[in-house]
Amino acid sequence: MGKGGRAETSSQTRRQPVVGRPSKRLNDEGVWVSPYKPLDSKAPQLPSKGEIKAVIPKECFERSAVHSMYFVFRDSVMAAALAYGTSLILSTDVPSDLLSVEAAKWFLGWNFYAFWQGTIFTGHWVLAHECGHGAFSSSQTFNDVMGFIMHQALLVPYFAWQYTHAKHHRRTNNLVDGESHVPSTGTENGLGPNNERQSFYAVLHEAMGDGAFAVWQIFTHLVLGWPLYLLGLASTGRLANDGSFLEDGEFIDHFRPGSKMFPSKIRGKILLSTVTVLATLGALFKLSLDYGFLTVFLWYGAPYMWTNAWLVLYTWLQHNDPSVPQYGADEWTWVKGALSTIDRPYGIFDFFHHKIGSTHVAHHLFHEMPFYRADEATAAIKAYLEPKGLYNYDPTPWWKAMWRVAKTCHYVEGIEGIQYQQSLEDIPRSSELKEKTT
Repeated sequence: MGKGGRAETSSQTRRQPVVGRPSKRLNDEGVWVSPYKPLDSKAPQLPSKGEIKAVIPKECFERSAVHSMYFVFRDSVMAAALAYGTSLILSTDVPSDLLSVEAAKWFLGWNFYAFWQGTIFTGHWVLAHECGHGAFSSSQTFNDVMGFIMHQALLVPYFAWQYTHAKHHRRTNNLVDGESHVPSTGTENGLGPNNERQSFYAVLHEAMGDGAFAVWQIFTHLVLGWPLYLLGLASTGRLANDGSFLEDGEFIDHFRPGSKMFPSKIRGKILLSTVTVLATLGALFKLSLDYGFLTVFLWYGAPYMWTNAWLVLYTWLQHNDPSVPQYGADEWTWVKGALSTIDRPYGIFDFFHHKIGSTHVAHHLFHEMPFYRADEATAAIKAYLEPKGLYNYDPTPWWKAMWRVAKTCHYVEGIEGIQYQQSLEDIPRSSELKEKTT
C-alpha cells in the first residue's frame, strides 16, 4: 500500500493516514525525544481542553492590572538603570585607534549593553504579548493601550501581530492553516521528487556543508527572521484570511491594511499600527540626524536586534523538534497542536522574560492565563499530562537545543497527515548520487 493509500476492510473502506518518515535524527545518541507518538498503537487518548483546565487551580486565571504593571515598572527601571550606568562609562564616539585597549573596551562595553538591554526589552515585549492575549488585566481596552505602547516602541505593529499571533495559537503545528514558523516542504526547499538537490536551500546546504548551514540557519532566524516575517517574506501561513491558498509568489505582510492576512473589519487597526511604526521610524531617523546614526544604533538599534533574536528563538524552539509531529488539516486538532508545544529551561533569562519559554505548554493551552501564575499551572498540567506521556519538556540547555534544531529541522515531506521535520543532512549529496549512477 503506497503513501496515503486506503486499506480495504470487509465492511467499509477505511482511510489510512498519510504519514511522513520519522526523522533519522531520532536515533542520535543522548537526545531528547517527545514521549507522544500519535501512530503508536498504545498512544494515549488525548484529553479535552476542559479536562486539562479542570486540574489547574482557578486562581491561576485571575488577572491583576496592578500585578502586571509592577512588572512593567520593574523592567523599565532595569532598562533605565542600565542605560544610565552605560552613559557614565561609555562614549558613542569611536576610539581613534581601533587596535588599542581602549577600542577593545569600547567594543566589548557596547556589546555588553546591547545584549542585556535587548534582554530587558524582551521582557517588555513579553508583557505586551500578555496584553495581546488579554492576560495583562481584566480590561481589554487597558490591555490594548499598554500593549500598543510597548510593542509600537519596539517597532511591532501591535494590532496586526495580535491578530496573526491569535491565529498561531488557534492553529499550532497546523501545516496548512498555521501561522509563524510553519515548516516548508522539501519541494519548497529545492528537493526533487527523488530527493535530488535542484535549487534553493537544498543546493545551498550542499555548497556550505552541515555546520556552516546550521550557522546560516541560526543567523537567518535570529537576525533576519523577525523583519522578514513581518514583511511576509518568511514563515507565514499558506492560507489567506478567507481560507483560500495563496498563489505562487503572493505574500501576506503585517503592514498593508488590504493584506490577505487580515479580514476587512480590522483594517483600521492595521492602518493605525502601520502609521505608528512609521512614526517611530521617523522619530528614530530624526534622532539619527540630530545625534548621529551610530549613536541611535548603539542605544536603540543593537538592543532592538537582540530583542528580535530572543523572540524568534523562543518561537523557533518551542514548536520545533524532529520528534514532535506536525499535522495536516486532515489530522490536526486544537489539542494535538497545543500539546505539540515544548517547555525548555532558560536559566537566568526566565527572570527577564517572565518564563515565557519554560511555561510555554501552559501558555498555549490557556493564553488568557497571566504569566505570573504559569509556574503553578505548569506544575498541575505536568502532573496530569506527564504520566500519560503527553507533556513535552526537553531539559537540553537552550543553546544546545538551538544548534540541534538548526541542524535537524529543515523541511517536512508534505502538508498532509502526520509529518516529522527532516534534515538536509540526511539527503545524499549530488556527488554521491553521481557515483552511484556511474
